[in-house]
Amino acid sequence: MLSDIEIAQQAKLLPITEVASKLNIEADELELYGKYKAKLSDELSKRISSNPDGKLVLVTAINPTPAGEGKTTITTGLGQAMAKIGKKAVIALREPSLGPVFGIKGGAAGGGYSQVLPMEDINLHFTGDMHAITAANNLCCAMLDNHIQQGNALMIDPRRVLIKRCLDVNDRALRNVVIGLGGKVNGVPREDHFIITVASEVMAILCLASDIEDLKHRLGKILVAYSYSGEPIYAKDLKADGAMTALLKDAIKPNLVQTLEGTPAIMHGGPFANIAHGCNSLRATKLALKLADYCITEAGFGSDLGAEKFLDIKCRYGGLKPSAVVLVATCRALKYNGGVPKAEVSNENLDALKKGIVNLGVHIDNMRKYNIPVVVAINQFGTDTDEELKFIENYCKDKGADFALANVFADGGEGGVTLAHKVVEACEKPSDFAPIYSLDISIKEKIETIAKKIYGADGVNYTAAAEKAIKEISRLGADNLPVCIAKTQYSLSDDPSLLGAPKNFNITVKDVSLSNGAGFVVVYTGNIMTMPGLPKEPAAYRIDVNNDGKIVGLF
Repeated sequence: MLSDIEIAQQAKLLPITEVASKLNIEADELELYGKYKAKLSDELSKRISSNPDGKLVLVTAINPTPAGEGKTTITTGLGQAMAKIGKKAVIALREPSLGPVFGIKGGAAGGGYSQVLPMEDINLHFTGDMHAITAANNLCCAMLDNHIQQGNALMIDPRRVLIKRCLDVNDRALRNVVIGLGGKVNGVPREDHFIITVASEVMAILCLASDIEDLKHRLGKILVAYSYSGEPIYAKDLKADGAMTALLKDAIKPNLVQTLEGTPAIMHGGPFANIAHGCNSLRATKLALKLADYCITEAGFGSDLGAEKFLDIKCRYGGLKPSAVVLVATCRALKYNGGVPKAEVSNENLDALKKGIVNLGVHIDNMRKYNIPVVVAINQFGTDTDEELKFIENYCKDKGADFALANVFADGGEGGVTLAHKVVEACEKPSDFAPIYSLDISIKEKIETIAKKIYGADGVNYTAAAEKAIKEISRLGADNLPVCIAKTQYSLSDDPSLLGAPKNFNITVKDVSLSNGAGFVVVYTGNIMTMPGLPKEPAAYRIDVNNDGKIVGLF
């Protein structure tokens, strides 16, 4: 079979105006970025605001292997399959980060014959949203340090600066740095830090803002530092919110692209799910709901991370009510959860599958706790055996869960037709969605609710730093916000080595921070790096441009 990039480069793309016409979007409601990409204008949002909402379908997954299990591929293939069965559907996805693209995990535009195109553009600079977010974040940082340099009227304590600079590249050497060296003219020396752009609060704000006014308001609320007397300093105190908004005025507009089969796809925003809330923008999802009968969106990593945050943060803020959840499972990931090393997950191993399938059971049960119909999508790989697939199907039957085998990687939309029918049926079933916790309870109670109900933990331990941070956040009156737990994606626990359905464990909260503009409290567990590093042999080694100007080696 051809590589992803070979398939993508051989595809015949439709002009983006033609893709838009499938959703009754007029040409003057597009802001074109070449022939095959466009931003959707504010005028479009206003025109369709009274349209009825379509059905919202969330695609999530079990705990994955380090290689990923094709959740975006299933999302894309399901969108194509909906068209095959005569349904008007639009896909809403996150934008890829350059970190994984040049690192180890790869891009986020699907794979095989279920890809979003133009794949190279999407996985690289796209429409510049990531760069705008990076610039807005770093402008605020520069204004803060300039304020200290120019007399420090706000009496900012350089030892208590909270906002970090960002970069959309994996660069471990920048995690902890000292700035302002070289004498008085170069600023006030202090310790500083870099995070990856998709972990920044500016990214989270862009993805949760309802419009430009809300964006500016949220940016102004970013808690950037404390004064010497312990008073909070916000971005609006630095007068940075207006200029940051100016940098983001185009980035806040969702992007329209297409799948290999010409299905419309809206891609916008890209917070990581094990660091941030892991969902595409609220604006993109709401726009998709107004444009089609079905909006198919995804949340990052397993349902314990992305789906929990989608349901408890994004849906809460956006007033969204999902009609169905698609839970992606693979033989490979289930065998990995059964103790098989990543290098051996392609080999048949029914014993490991039987041991690891309890992970699927936990995710099914967890999604049912939100009172939403669940469909298991068994994402088929060429190495799966009939015995393994049959075992998973029988397990789903025993759990009373709807399921479908999907082979959208090899067969495109046609390989997801059965899944599409199952999803349509699920969307017609009763759904009484509600978040899993109330905002009225304390920060600790919210953390413990998620730890016990979703992760299966016995309890939660807090370091002294976490205890102090929670008290400070409560003092600021922000304890009524939802929590966003930063945790490993490989385990239901905070220990990546505890696979399957671990029992008799506690979650340890190492630190807590306030994303005041985004509107949630970030809870750090385990060894979560907000600035990843490159592997020994990064994907960047294989990426090149040939003499004809074609990119090669990009997956």
